[in-house]
Amino acid sequence: MSELTEYLARIGHTGPVRPGLATLQALHRAHVRAIPFEALDVQLGLVPSMEREAIFDKLVRRRRGGWCYEMNGLFGWALEQIGFTVTRVSCGVMQHVGGEARAGTHLALLVEADGGTWLADVGFGSSLGEPLPLVVAEHALLPFTVALSQPGDAQWRYTEYENPDGFSFDFSAAPADEALLAAKCRWQATAPQSNFVQNFVAQRRVGDSRIALRGKVLSEVGPSGRSSRELIDAGEFVAVLRGSFGIDEPRAASLWPKIEARHVEFLAEQAA
Repeated sequence: MSELTEYLARIGHTGPVRPGLATLQALHRAHVRAIPFEALDVQLGLVPSMEREAIFDKLVRRRRGGWCYEMNGLFGWALEQIGFTVTRVSCGVMQHVGGEARAGTHLALLVEADGGTWLADVGFGSSLGEPLPLVVAEHALLPFTVALSQPGDAQWRYTEYENPDGFSFDFSAAPADEALLAAKCRWQATAPQSNFVQNFVAQRRVGDSRIALRGKVLSEVGPSGRSSRELIDAGEFVAVLRGSFGIDEPRAASLWPKIEARHVEFLAEQAA
């Protein structure tokens, strides 16, 4: 079995496999529903690899999830194997707030299909359910409204409106600075200030809804609204990872004291 065949089986894609918009859309939808966004390795003190072979082993053969560098790294490789032209682009999450220091904190893809350029991103917390044409426009993609805008010359901004202020990343259409991406990948995996070091996160699309586990809070947002609850102990934490996200990792139980402590700290920060 070829590695591409293994990947297609992992995401459950059984349709046509040829370059074209219909294939791109189908693969994108399948990937975000089959493979969760998660940064468990960072919480376990590991630095996720950006090497394609390691990513393939983790996400496909070991059936784990990953963060943007892994998710879009794998997806971009698969698209190229099929015959798509893919450009890896370096993005800055909330760069309009944090400035140039945010550059390289996210990896996305630009893909050529049916005469157009499409933003493909299976690694932004599983929020983007399908690729977007690279034009200024707003799209209703349940459970979110998303938009592409151009805040400056040759600069693009993707915004996901899960809340009124939106959550965004900025990018240009130029090929990514791979050294910058690698450096920011390591920083986000090791720096005490990194959100991924401070907080556990896993997210996954289920139909038109997205489920998320942030620390000990399990939430779901969908067409009918939002719901959330707190997990009670390490056993439930491991069970939810397995049952809701497909992450079978018993070592996660060791994180529970840190997750509880961070929850108390977060509540105190909010109160202050």
